[in-house]
Amino acid sequence: MGGRKLLFVFNPKSGKGLIKNHLLEIVDAMVKAGYETTLYTTQARGDATRKVREDGANYDRIVCSGGDGTLDEVVTGMREADLHMPLGYIPAGSTNDFARTLGIPNDMVKAAEIAVTDNFFPCDVGQFNEDTFIYIAGFGLFTEISYETPQEFKNIFGHAAYILSAAKSLASIPNYLMQVEVNGEAFEGRFIYGMITNSVSVAGFKGLTGKDVHLDDGEFEVTLVKTPTNPIELNEIMAYLTGLISETNMVFTCKTDNIQIRSRSSVTWTLDGENGGDHWSVNIKNHHRKLNFVVKEEE
Repeated sequence: MGGRKLLFVFNPKSGKGLIKNHLLEIVDAMVKAGYETTLYTTQARGDATRKVREDGANYDRIVCSGGDGTLDEVVTGMREADLHMPLGYIPAGSTNDFARTLGIPNDMVKAAEIAVTDNFFPCDVGQFNEDTFIYIAGFGLFTEISYETPQEFKNIFGHAAYILSAAKSLASIPNYLMQVEVNGEAFEGRFIYGMITNSVSVAGFKGLTGKDVHLDDGEFEVTLVKTPTNPIELNEIMAYLTGLISETNMVFTCKTDNIQIRSRSSVTWTLDGENGGDHWSVNIKNHHRKLNFVVKEEE
């Protein structure tokens, strides 16, 4: 089995530097699996992308550890260099939505043992203009409450209800006039929130992205929340987001592999909970089964 090479890219500061307590056991699991292992600690934003883009082709497997931001950077590097080797993930962030969706445990040593197995899941990857995201691209009201808040406070829709009810007037809720092109139709509307997702759970909130969510079906779930013009519409939105009602005209949803959104002003987006920059126009594409994630065998 000798001769296989593994690149282990990790953020030493992620999750309060938790990895230093487990580093020896993690590397031991990699070596035991027959991998000659190279460690690379990220020093700054963009580091993981550059390292993988420049050196990734020399390895048979890449494993990364950190929060969702580190994972995004590694996947971006793989996409830019068109690399297709398996990717293992050892979550070390505070939220780890995506790891939970894939069934990867929070226990770092167990996750490392999984990351060197040969059980692969071909997962869709999102392209957002020139950037990459794995499970969510979002804008608007709730994105200011970044997804990085502690788990107990993490139901963003609990937050949303709180913010919406605290809004002194509907006029004070930021909203964006947007033109949307999706599935051959084009429409314009004002929206307070939007998300394009490839995840069963968003901020720990299951079921919001609809039923029949699969991470390898070549499609994203789109949710666009329209701007309420009166308290009745506002209550309807809150009832929908918290699961009290199952449909409403105030929220547009669909599945698609490609969506274009243009706005009349600059809009701040988040990608997997990290700042995705300000954009007037975004084109979001699904790269079907682009990445082989290493996952736990189904029991």
